Amino acid sequence: MVEHTYRVMVRSRFTDLDDAGRDRLLAEVERHGVLTNGFSEQGALSYDRSLDFFSFRVQLRAEVETTDRAVCDRALALASRAIEEFGVDFRDMRASATDVDLIKIRRPR
Repeated sequence: MVEHTYRVMVRSRFTDLDDAGRDRLLAEVERHGVLTNGFSEQGALSYDRSLDFFSFRVQLRAEVETTDRAVCDRALALASRAIEEFGVDFRDMRASATDVDLIKIRRPR
């Protein structure tokens, strides 16, 4: 059983934010900066003060035979839980996965 590492980027939009939801998100905005949160195994939620779009970056391990769709589905579930902890809604959630073990690095000669 060979496993690869996948980095998955989930993107979405906040929707129907009420004042309480905005306040909860804005209270945590400094912890969820786009430039401070990279890929991690727990997942990292990023958004800015405009509270329009957000991203969720997660690094997952999966068997080589696993499809990208299955990896993306796992990431979508993690992202949904992260947003639901704030008690707010989202829409248009989509994910894209990259198998980092297949990336070729060209080093200067």
